[in-house]
Order: sequence, then C-alpha cells, then structure tokens
Amino acid sequence: MGIDSAQTVQVPAGSWTFDVSVGGSEHGVPVLLLHGFPQTEECFDQVRERLHEAGLRTIAPRQRGYSPGARPLGADQYTMKHLAEDAARILDALEVPYAHVVGHGLGATVAWHFAAAYPLRAMSLTAVSFGHPSAFGAAMATDQDQRQRSRYLELFLQAGAAEKALLDNNARTLLATAPGGGIEALADEQALTAALNWYRANLVPGGEGLDCPVIEVPTTLVWGNRDAIAGAAQAKGTAHYLRADYRLSEVPDGDHWLPLRAPAALASEIALRTLRN
Repeated sequence: MGIDSAQTVQVPAGSWTFDVSVGGSEHGVPVLLLHGFPQTEECFDQVRERLHEAGLRTIAPRQRGYSPGARPLGADQYTMKHLAEDAARILDALEVPYAHVVGHGLGATVAWHFAAAYPLRAMSLTAVSFGHPSAFGAAMATDQDQRQRSRYLELFLQAGAAEKALLDNNARTLLATAPGGGIEALADEQALTAALNWYRANLVPGGEGLDCPVIEVPTTLVWGNRDAIAGAAQAKGTAHYLRADYRLSEVPDGDHWLPLRAPAALASEIALRTLRN
C-alpha cells in the first residue's frame, strides 16, 4: 500500500487542531513520524511507502506551528514539553495507546523528549540525524566542529532578522535550505516565525531543548557521516544517555536529509525496530 493510500485528517488535540496524514494498514503496528525544520510530514513520503508495504500503519502530523490550526503566538508556546505533549494528544485522539516513534532533525529532538516523558507509549525510538539532546548540547559546548556546524542558530534566534533573510527574494534562501519535503509551507512569514520558535524556545540559554533525561526505550540513531549540521561528536556521544538496547546506524556518505536521500535505508532501520520490539 503506497503513500497514495494516506489521507490527511483534522485531529483536535488539546486547544489545537492538527493536520495529520494517516496511512497504511488500519490494523498495522503504528509508527509516529515527527518532521523537523524546515520540512513538513511530506519529507517522510518515500519512507512511508516502504513502511506501508511492510504492513505498518503510519501517523505523520504537521506539528505545532506548521499546522495552521496549531499556531499559537509567542516562542514560549513551542517548548519541547508542548511539542511532545502534542504528539501524545494526537495519539490519544486517534485512540492509539502506543507507537514506534521516529523523528528527523529537530523532530528527533521532539521524539527524544517524547520517549523521556512517555516511555510506556514509545515502543521504540528511531532518531534521525540528531542524537540525544544532552549529547548534542555537550557537543555544542565542547566540540569546535559542532559549534561551526551550528552557527546557523545565530541567525535563527534573531526574531525578525531571520524571517527577512530567509524570505527575501521570493524565499530563495529558505527554499535552498532543504531539498523539498514540504518546505514551501513556510514561505508565509507567520508560519516561518512559528517554525523558528522551536529554536527560540528551546535552544536559548535556559531553554529545555538540550536538557533531556536518560532514555529507557529501545533506540536506533540513524546518522549520515556527511551530515553538515549534526556532527560525529553528538552521534557518538548519544550512547552515554541510553539505558536500553541501542544501535548507532551510520549511513555512508549520508547527508542531513536522510528521509529524502536514503529512504530505503531509513525504512529498513524503522522496520527492524518494529520487529525487535
């Protein structure tokens, strides 16, 4: 069953309404897929095709700030606590008690926090590109290579200036940041500000984004060794923050955009977790 079988439904969750793409076998084991910046759930389309063929059910929400019906004002509305809680409430609304959880990029950070806050609801965790938030924070503090890779944050944290830089010239800079995956949804300034608020709420001094407990959920980190954003230190340091079965799957020559560039390899790792757990 391919991605064409997926349908987008409006899911009320708390005070907000999310656009959620649901596909695959209605009776299949559920897989929750959490996108990162600047893409939407569309970044997982090729991965989902393969998961559906394996008999799995996929749930891919357009997350807070990206869904027009879930776009509160104020950066403080975009903390990891809020984002992880959104995921839990979406599962509640769909009457899904637990799922295998997958996240890419900053969506992986949400997935790590979800696994920490709701360990009994996460059957497994597959994080893509971004390792454990505390490992990422340690790398940013001590690893010059990771600090260089994260210099884009200096712009993203500047309200107004970042929006202008990314949206000038018909959003040329924004559209060049990622190879598709629904990025055009952020060509609207209000949507872009909401998406950037993920960074402004979590990656500022005192922000909770890089402060995450040890994880007790079976976990795979899928990381491309040519990732220009997430370096080796954070990937290799992630093992220190797991108290469960853990695997680091390194994708040779893989860049940051693995759901689009290496969908078969990623789908295989996700499917392997669903079989093992």
